Amino acid sequence: MKSVKIVLVCCALALLVPLVAQAQDPIVYPSKGQSNEQMEKDKFECYNWAKQQSGFDPMQVPTATSAPPPQQSEGPGVVGGAARGGLGGLAIGAIAGDAGKGAAIGAAAGGLFGGMKSNSSRSQNEQQQQQWANQQTANYANQRNNYNRAYGACLGGRGYTVN
Repeated sequence: MKSVKIVLVCCALALLVPLVAQAQDPIVYPSKGQSNEQMEKDKFECYNWAKQQSGFDPMQVPTATSAPPPQQSEGPGVVGGAARGGLGGLAIGAIAGDAGKGAAIGAAAGGLFGGMKSNSSRSQNEQQQQQWANQQTANYANQRNNYNRAYGACLGGRGYTVN
């Protein structure tokens, strides 16, 4: 189950980032009458220069820059909580004189609280995974922005309007 969550987060990130990248492609206009052939040559040279300056290649498939947060164990959950509650109830019931009834009450209470703890851990894991994915997306956007600035500076220096 844990590995499935990690795979889903990574897949979501891999699908999301190219969509963000596509929306960020700059628009280039040849403001000094450059031909299409010249513009394509300049765009390619500026792509290489911006890649070198920023250390980022928008043509590469994005990868995570760090490992996802470790999964916390979800603990024994309902079954483990019921077992612990049953043992505790058995002890209390034995002291009170009705071990069977005490065990049943303890098991019910233990199951309830064990399940609540399990859901809390799961929610915390999901929050950590979401934070990690948000950090990866922000990191990609920052790198892409640095690349776009370098690319625009290069093309601007060659007489193009870049938006």
